[in-house]
Amino acid sequence: MKRQLILEDGTTFIGEAIGSEKETTGEVIFHTGMTGYQEIMTDPSNYGQIVAFSYPLIGNYGINRDDFETILPVVKAVIVKEAAEQPSNWRSNMSIHEFLKLKNIPGIAGIDTRKLIRIIRANGPMKGVICGFGEKVETRLSRLQAMETLADQVKQVSTVKPYPVPGRGCNVVVMDLGLKHGILRELTERGCDVTVVPHHTEADEILSMQPDGVLLSNGPGNPLHIQDLTETVRAIQGKIPIFGIGLGHQLFALANNCQTEKMKVGHRGSSYPVKELQTGKIIFTSQNHGYEVVKKSIDENVLSVTHEEINGGSVEGLAHKLFPAFSVQFEPEASPGSEDAKYVFDQFLAIMETNKREVDGHAKKNRY
Repeated sequence: MKRQLILEDGTTFIGEAIGSEKETTGEVIFHTGMTGYQEIMTDPSNYGQIVAFSYPLIGNYGINRDDFETILPVVKAVIVKEAAEQPSNWRSNMSIHEFLKLKNIPGIAGIDTRKLIRIIRANGPMKGVICGFGEKVETRLSRLQAMETLADQVKQVSTVKPYPVPGRGCNVVVMDLGLKHGILRELTERGCDVTVVPHHTEADEILSMQPDGVLLSNGPGNPLHIQDLTETVRAIQGKIPIFGIGLGHQLFALANNCQTEKMKVGHRGSSYPVKELQTGKIIFTSQNHGYEVVKKSIDENVLSVTHEEINGGSVEGLAHKLFPAFSVQFEPEASPGSEDAKYVFDQFLAIMETNKREVDGHAKKNRY
């Protein structure tokens, strides 16, 4: 069945329908990863977006039960050059077409994705609609131009109530801004006793749990839309070690009076080179974000830049100079992508254990 993609500038692509037959609108972005399409489609950071894959063949190893990053995918639609009809992998449970249909997610295949991505690279993410072949372009354009930008993405993907992921190690509270399962896997592999809480959980409630550390998770959208959470971060900062990832990194920066801005294209891929400034080490990272911290807005008396992206020089890591708190813009859990950056979870663990020893030592000293 024929289907069309219409961009807000009037550019139209004709292709074949895959997945659900429903019409959908959203912000059209692209991802450059050669693998990991299952993780990308189920990443909460892609809420409300239509994801175009730059790699020409998607679905060749199917969909399996292990690589989901959330239970319910929130991507609006997918765009591919070719969708594999017969996946080949021993873990495969279904094809990408079957998965999209099961989850009621529409898609379009067979279009010139190189042309589409060149348009997005030149103009930035654009609003788009995937609809039937017979629909009038003029009618859809007027609706696209009137479509408002989403502002409540975090609310839509955050958990509505706390839940535990039991362990016997450090007690970690995770603020769910759009949490990927890969982050929980890394924490549990290190024995952490995790409690995941909604994004709006107040500082007093978090502190009452007596955690050894707080993790601000990844998530979708503009960090300024959750700027009210900066007061929560400020209230925790200095009392408990903090680790921010992705959107959590941007929230940590805002809490320390930095500024953020929208990137022209964004970083969405599995092998972005990042330099660790203290050691000069280069790591390849997985990234999925459309906003960044403004480097000129960073107060060097409060925060230090720990990582920079090689190609564009964007801020990829921050550390507080007074408190045990740091953040990274990239996705260290590597779901999907390079595993070079997983060591930052070990750094978080070391900071929590060091802080815990200091607190216990201070308590014993006062006791005697």
